[in-house]
Amino acid sequence: MAEDSDLEKTEDPSSRRLEQAREEGQVPQSRELSTFLVTMTGAATLLLLGGWMAGRVMGLFRDGFAFDRRAAFDENVMLDMLERMLGGALLTLMPLFVALMVAAVAAPMVLGGLVFAPKVLGLKFDRLDPLQGLGRMFSLHGLVEMFKAILKSVLVGGVAALVLWYEFEHLFSLMVEPLETGMADFSATIVFATLLIVLSLGLLAAIDVPFQLWQYHKKLRMTKEEVKRESKEQEGDPMIKGRIRAMQREMARRRMMAEVPKADVVVTNPTHFSVALKYDAAKMGAPVVVAKGRGELALKIREIAKESEVPLLEAPPLARALYKHCELEQAIPAALYTAVAEVMAYVYQLDAWMKQGGLPPAAPTALPVPVGMDPGVPAE
Repeated sequence: MAEDSDLEKTEDPSSRRLEQAREEGQVPQSRELSTFLVTMTGAATLLLLGGWMAGRVMGLFRDGFAFDRRAAFDENVMLDMLERMLGGALLTLMPLFVALMVAAVAAPMVLGGLVFAPKVLGLKFDRLDPLQGLGRMFSLHGLVEMFKAILKSVLVGGVAALVLWYEFEHLFSLMVEPLETGMADFSATIVFATLLIVLSLGLLAAIDVPFQLWQYHKKLRMTKEEVKRESKEQEGDPMIKGRIRAMQREMARRRMMAEVPKADVVVTNPTHFSVALKYDAAKMGAPVVVAKGRGELALKIREIAKESEVPLLEAPPLARALYKHCELEQAIPAALYTAVAEVMAYVYQLDAWMKQGGLPPAAPTALPVPVGMDPGVPAE
């Protein structure tokens, strides 16, 4: 049962899945929204420029049907007149054509945005398969599209029938009106009918857009296994990442161990902690921690220090404080300056004794570690 649930597409599409779909040209689209926007643009253009366009068309008709009788028998004159009428009609309707063209191009971008998908331009022979075409026609999506087409026809046809029934007498009265008045009335009727059609298409688009968005996201849903696989691809395999981190830690450990022979002293807690310090008065403002460790790593630091003849100093409180409050390649905190200064003084005395002989210096004891810095002693 668990395997079956992992194979069911129950998860919402990830941002990566949506991005891949856009690259393949798959974006939410609504034909009803496009039809509504184009029709609304045409209606708005007619509403704003309809009077001007009607006046221009009426003037073209007046000039076109008013000519000298002798010109009717001259084909050159008639061709010139036809050319002028067609050119004038084209210029008159140009704003409407431009507005409709812009709306047709911009309409698909409302839901899906601007998409450039070269993959869609490739030739795919499976699209030419008649069996797949029949399958798409009789699929649930095909049935929904057929229902929307029927509903659209009913709405548009119903609105047209309503306008004809409501304006029946008015339309017949246009035949006895003067040309100018009749054209104006007829244009107003056309705009009125178009607005009603736009409202009906807007209602259909308001229903279709949420459905298309839901269907689009449903189509791109992912199984739990796909989500896990995508997460691994983006973030990397946890096992590989763990191996990389382990290798990084090992490399850092080797670099740290390489610094132990260069240290001036290793402060230890005999069985738990080891911290290697180095101080160069010409380059450093305070001693720097070059290596630290606990447990087996602390033992390894002490072994390398002995092999490299680096002095070891047992100072458990200071070793614990340095391990807790100091980072590698960082200077010690100011609160430990006094204690570390006594340690460095002992190291210099030890070095001088080894070179010159005499009485060996006494190792410092009871180093001043401020209250609260030693994790082994609870703060008061």
